[in-house]
Amino acid sequence: MERTCLAIILAAGDSTRMKSSISKVLHPIAGRPMIAHVMEAIAKTDISTAALVVGRDAQEVTAAAAIGGVKVEAYLQKERLGTGHAVLAARQAIAKGYDDILVAYGDVPLLTDAPLRAAREGLAAGNDIVVIGFHTQNPNAYGRLLVKDGELIAIREAKDATDTELAVTWCNSGLMAINGRKALDLLERIGNDNAKREYYLTDLVEIARSQGGRAVAVDAPEVEMTGCNNRAELAVIERLWQERRRHELMLSGVTMIAPETVFLAYDTVIGKDALIEPNVVFGPGAVIEGGAVIHAFSHVEGAHVSTGATVGPFARLRPGADLADGSKVGNFCEVKNGKIGKGAKVSHLTYIGDATVGAGSNIGAGTITCNYDGVNKYETHIGANSFIGSNSSLVAPVSIGDDAYVASGSVITEDVPAEALAFGRARQEVKPGRARVIRERALAIKAAKKGSH
Repeated sequence: MERTCLAIILAAGDSTRMKSSISKVLHPIAGRPMIAHVMEAIAKTDISTAALVVGRDAQEVTAAAAIGGVKVEAYLQKERLGTGHAVLAARQAIAKGYDDILVAYGDVPLLTDAPLRAAREGLAAGNDIVVIGFHTQNPNAYGRLLVKDGELIAIREAKDATDTELAVTWCNSGLMAINGRKALDLLERIGNDNAKREYYLTDLVEIARSQGGRAVAVDAPEVEMTGCNNRAELAVIERLWQERRRHELMLSGVTMIAPETVFLAYDTVIGKDALIEPNVVFGPGAVIEGGAVIHAFSHVEGAHVSTGATVGPFARLRPGADLADGSKVGNFCEVKNGKIGKGAKVSHLTYIGDATVGAGSNIGAGTITCNYDGVNKYETHIGANSFIGSNSSLVAPVSIGDDAYVASGSVITEDVPAEALAFGRARQEVKPGRARVIRERALAIKAAKKGSH
C-alpha cells in the first residue's frame, strides 16, 4: 500500500498470570519471543515503523521486537489504565501523522499479515475504524461484534450483553485499525465512566460513529487471534504453531512419518523430498536440504545438512555443523562447528568438534577430536579419503593428511602426513598365567574383608 501506517503494539503487561520473572512477550514460541512473531507479521504488512508500548523488561522487549527491518520506537506506559490509555502512551508517534494506525498486541504470536492487510484495506475504503474479529463456537467472555447493514455499530462486552447479543458468535480480537488523521481526536474522547475506571479502546466504535464516521469489522481465523495469559496457554500456542508449520512443510514436499513428534524452530528450513523420522527436534538455525534424511531421536540446531546426507538416529548436530552431499553422521554422534566432507562417514559414538573431515573419509566408532584444553579451543583437520580407526583421540591442534591411516586406539598428538600410517598406543604385552594370579589375589582380599566383619 502507498498509504503510510504506524503499528502500535501493546506489550506493557505485567505478566502476572504467567508467574514469571520475565515479561510475558519474551516467552518463546518455536524458539523465538512472542513479540518477535507479532513483529514478523507487522513487517510483512509493509509497515516500516512501529510504536512499542512497554512496561517491565522494556529494553529486552524492544530488542526482541527489532526484526524485519521495522523501525521500533519504545514508549513506556507507567500506569495500567486500560487499552485506550495504553495506545495513547504512543501519542508522540501518532501525532507525526499517518494515514493508518494499526493496533496489535505482543501476545498473539500466531498472527499473520492477512488480517492486518484486510484492516488497512478497510481504512483505504473510507472507514474510520476497522475491527478485526473472529468467529468461534465458544464465545464465552469475548466482546461481541454487533453489525447492522454492514456497519459495526458497537462492541458489547459479554457481561453487558443481552441474551440476543450473547448469541452472536463474531467476537472482538482486540486488534483494530484507526484512521490516522482522526486517531488522536478519537482516542482523546475515550472516557473512563465504567466500573474499573479504565479507558477502553473498544469505545472507539461508538465514538467514531457519533462523529459521523463509519466502523466495520473484518474476519480473521480464530487460531490467529489466540492470546497468551499463562503457561498452559503458552503450551497450546506452541502446539498450534507447530501444527501449522509442519503442515506447510509437508505440503511443500517434506515427508514426516509422525509429524506430531517433530518439533521445529521459527526459522527451520527443510527442502522437498527430505525425510524426517519420528521424535526429531530442530533448534534455531537448522537448514536441511532436499533429499536429506534425519533419523529418529536426533537434535539439530544451527546446522546445515546437504542433499543426500543422513543424520542419526540419536545424533546431535550443534551450531556450525555442516554436512556435505551424501555424508553421514550416525547413531550417538555429536558434531559441533565441524565440516563433514562429501561422502564422509562418522557412523557411531563419535565427537567431532572444531574440525574438518575431508571427502570420502571414514571416522571409526568412539573417535574424539580433543578440541578443548579447559581454556581455549583448537582445530583438527582430517584430509580426504583418510581412515581413523575406532577409539582414537585426535588431540588438537593436529592435521591428518589425505589418504592417511590412524590405527585403532591411538592418541594422536602430532600431524600425520598424507598416505602415512600412525600408531599412538602402547605396545601390547601378554603375561601367561598372570590373570589367574590377579584373580586369586583379588578373591583373597575380598574374603579377608568379609572375615573382618
